[in-house]
Amino acid sequence: MSTSEQKNAILSTVNRIREQIEAACLRSGREASACRLVAVSKTVEADQIALAIAAGLTDFAENRTRAFSERAAQFREVNWHFIGRIQTNKIKDFVGTAALVHSVASDRALLAIDKRAASLGIIQPVLIEVNTSLEESKDGVSVDELPGLLDLASGLQSVVVGGLMTIAPIADDETVRSAFRQLRETRDIMQERLISSPNIQLKELSMGMSDDYIIAVEEGATIVRIGRSVWQNNDIADTN
Repeated sequence: MSTSEQKNAILSTVNRIREQIEAACLRSGREASACRLVAVSKTVEADQIALAIAAGLTDFAENRTRAFSERAAQFREVNWHFIGRIQTNKIKDFVGTAALVHSVASDRALLAIDKRAASLGIIQPVLIEVNTSLEESKDGVSVDELPGLLDLASGLQSVVVGGLMTIAPIADDETVRSAFRQLRETRDIMQERLISSPNIQLKELSMGMSDDYIIAVEEGATIVRIGRSVWQNNDIADTN
């Protein structure tokens, strides 16, 4: 496939995904632009990212700190999201660069991000990852643990919690929908509880990947993290 053909394939795919997202937003009673597409680029080469940028994508995500650092440095014109499991000894690799850190799942990680952001003189936007599926293989705090982590965040000076993130189980549609719905309902409850905390905003719901993003948008997602479905027309596969 030529470069021109690859660019056109990505453009066609992205337009189709955006149309599906917009339709799902309208079905859920929201504006068509209420959900942002973040392309997960962890298994594609730099030339594919360049083509995707040329096709109009503005938000990309990586789940490994080294790849995140390299690609954020190479493609400074777009927003880079960090979506991987947080190791506190590698926080310097993404704090201050990430437009949004999606995967804060512990007091330790939150405090380490705040400390690093303070040393840089910045405020780092983050999301709290919530394990709505209760699967041991998935990271994230439980719904019951979430208030404590938000209380901790409300007293910090160098982070702003913009919302919540979750990964649905691999299951039937209704089970997946339930996991997304629980995140939205939990967010709504927390918004009322922490309305007086200026650095707890909880506007974002990052949920939905290639296999379930339409359900996620119908249940209120404001960010979907899509890998395989973005790149599939270019004979490149991943697991998102």
